[in-house]
Amino acid sequence: MTTIEKEWAERVRAAAAARTPLCLRGGGSKGFYGGPLAGEPFELCANRGVVAHEPTELVVTVRGGTPLAELEELLAEKGQYLAFEPPHFGPGATVGGCVASGLSGPRRANAGALRDFMLGIKLLDGRGEVLRFGGQVMKNVAGYDLSRLVAGSLGTLGILLEVSLKVLPRPVAEATLRFELDEASALRRVNEWGGQPLPVSATLWQDGVLHLRLSGAEAAVQAAGARLGGEALAPAAAQALWTAVREQTLPGFAVEEGGVLWRLSLPSTAPALGLPGRQLVEWGGAQRWLAGAVEARAVRARATELGGHAVAFRGGDRAAGVFQPLAAPLAVVHRRLKQAFDPAGIFNPGRLYPEF
Repeated sequence: MTTIEKEWAERVRAAAAARTPLCLRGGGSKGFYGGPLAGEPFELCANRGVVAHEPTELVVTVRGGTPLAELEELLAEKGQYLAFEPPHFGPGATVGGCVASGLSGPRRANAGALRDFMLGIKLLDGRGEVLRFGGQVMKNVAGYDLSRLVAGSLGTLGILLEVSLKVLPRPVAEATLRFELDEASALRRVNEWGGQPLPVSATLWQDGVLHLRLSGAEAAVQAAGARLGGEALAPAAAQALWTAVREQTLPGFAVEEGGVLWRLSLPSTAPALGLPGRQLVEWGGAQRWLAGAVEARAVRARATELGGHAVAFRGGDRAAGVFQPLAAPLAVVHRRLKQAFDPAGIFNPGRLYPEF
């Protein structure tokens, strides 16, 4: 154990003995996400740095407090990147916060989610013990994959000390096409294209315009562009667009006072929501964003009707519950996992679900 790990383990054991809640905090860039922040602040940024990077093996291992921008810069020097395009939401974003939030960007539907790139972790649990799961190659993952379990847990299971991630080479070529289409036509098109051998890496529909990003070999991107048509965006404009989508700086993501930004996960073929408010559609139709003062009951009922679920991503009453309530069997599993990793319930209480 490192000096930091020993100090943190002692603090966790003392907090567990006194039943003192701890509010785990990295860069604070995703503090808006999930339930209300509660507990004694526990700063995690001091545990930072790259442990190992094997460019030829496409694997990197870093400490949880490592700035996300620093990791991306390191990978870029080797022509590599995090293919799930994690959002930063601020300059202080850390790798630990990236994993804990479990969020993926525009490329997720085609490249995979963050959890798909998790290889191994080093975790400090609620007993003050350091645990290791997984490894640094995909073949090490067997049985119940606890490394991926941590992705999206919002720090409720333990302190992420280290994480090993699979990385990929950057695409040789990219192009973004623009089409003027209504929502129904856009949904039909992206689903048709999704079933064809096209190098689609991201989609976005808003305000009657569909943007489609192509990534891959130069010949494949050019051939797909010629086949699909549309208006090609200049490279600088395309990069700015997808960065704005990833970081949610487009006007469609804005949350007005009293409003909520909802994220709905639906089958890609689901029809239009038919709800009031500003809407954006990503991931080939599988992720829908809805901003406005719409009742939570109405949004969740519509999501369920369409075969998905809804999350109050930004704004609103966080204490009322952010995530769609769990079915009884799933709630039992969550409680048992929480009990196994954090028996005293000290890590980020109420951040994932109000009851634990």
